Amino acid sequence: MKSSDIFDGVTDIRDDIIDDAAVKVKVKETDKAKKKRSQRLRWISAVAAMLVLVIAGGVMLNSGGALKVYAISEAEYPKMAKYPGEWYTEGQFDAWRASVRAQQRDLGDTSDLVSFFAESARTFLADADGENIVYSPLNVYMALSMLAELTDGKSREQILTLLGSDSIESLRRRASDVWNCNYRDDGARTTVLASSLWLNENVSFNKDTMDTLASEYYASSYRGQMGSEDFDRALHEWLNKQTGNLLSEEAEQIGFDDETVLALATTVYLRAKWSFEFSKENTTPQTFHGADGDLTVDFMHQRDDQSYYWGDKFAAVSQSFEDGGAMWFILPDEGVSPEELLDDAEASAFIFSPDRAKSENSKYLFVNKSIPKFDVSSHLDLADGLQKLGVVDVFDDTKSDFSPMTNDDIPIWVTSVDHAARVVIDEEGCTAAAFTVMVADGAPMPPDDEVDFVLDRPFLFCITGDSGLPLFVGIVNDPTA
Repeated sequence: MKSSDIFDGVTDIRDDIIDDAAVKVKVKETDKAKKKRSQRLRWISAVAAMLVLVIAGGVMLNSGGALKVYAISEAEYPKMAKYPGEWYTEGQFDAWRASVRAQQRDLGDTSDLVSFFAESARTFLADADGENIVYSPLNVYMALSMLAELTDGKSREQILTLLGSDSIESLRRRASDVWNCNYRDDGARTTVLASSLWLNENVSFNKDTMDTLASEYYASSYRGQMGSEDFDRALHEWLNKQTGNLLSEEAEQIGFDDETVLALATTVYLRAKWSFEFSKENTTPQTFHGADGDLTVDFMHQRDDQSYYWGDKFAAVSQSFEDGGAMWFILPDEGVSPEELLDDAEASAFIFSPDRAKSENSKYLFVNKSIPKFDVSSHLDLADGLQKLGVVDVFDDTKSDFSPMTNDDIPIWVTSVDHAARVVIDEEGCTAAAFTVMVADGAPMPPDDEVDFVLDRPFLFCITGDSGLPLFVGIVNDPTA
């Protein structure tokens, strides 16, 4: 059986999903992964991330016979009315708006989410060391929430503590609300979180747990022969479709062997146009003072009346998307590194709080923006960082507890966690969400009427959706890399 036949037989996957997280046993080193990625400029910019959690068994599991891949539980996504466009009837617009409202959730106090997003970002972005680095806190949050469903005892308790939940039931409700309030698939803007479980056919799995993941996390579950080339190919095709082929090189590194017990893949994708596009005629080459020296980069220019934000060590401006969401560009003051901002309480609160736009340190004025076009990506190993954050037992084959997942008497543990991400922006838009960050030469406040903001040195960005929560956070040290 061809891998394409396997893939088509187990699921029907849309092309509009980008951020990706998965569970694997081994990451294969390839020369291809080291090649520089070619920049892809489309009517939107692209954001993609891939998290890879490896869950393996402690014994060799024999696999043989004909390859079988079949669905255990399949998720059904919410159906949304399509955006009617410029010309519409009153009924069409009302139906679309009601569909958007139906996805909204009152998240209430978001301190638990902000705490995890900020603490994990500080951990995973701390070692940029002059390189570009991209992290999706929402993707990792959803993947860890699902991992909590598969575990029990201290293994689960440590995950709940990190995510700020006092029980699996409260985390389940929280994750479901976070999923739904970030979901949009209406033709105007796309933000889709997708998940799948790839199960070893020689291990028994608790169907109730798989059904919970399908209903609460929109995760589909599939079984097949671990270690086979065709099963690897089926996963690669799924990942590539979910990430718009933006992470195809990273996806090729993910594979199973016959000791793999389960692979968990989660994806997040946002596609949106800027509310006000940058004019391509105004894009000009300009100097960017990178971490390793000066670079010549194409800068997009735009003059707009909007809110400008500042703190003791930074300045920030947002570039909004059509019909909600934004990309925030956050520029540290001269002499302050992006990593230092993540450790600064004021800056961290601004970056990760959904209420950042309500900051008292803001002023409405004309902003002359100069933003570099960029295509940045990174590939991170999160295993050590998660252990530093207190998630320890799932990595220990003598302590991990995966009893909710299977009744089989075999040791099961997480062996590695890889997170790959990519962000592309151009004159027309950005996927995932966006923010624009500018600096007024270290001044604590802007002038009365107009200010120039030139993003010409290492900076932070944050991409948000309808909820205002950060879908992606990154550091750009070299827009040309």
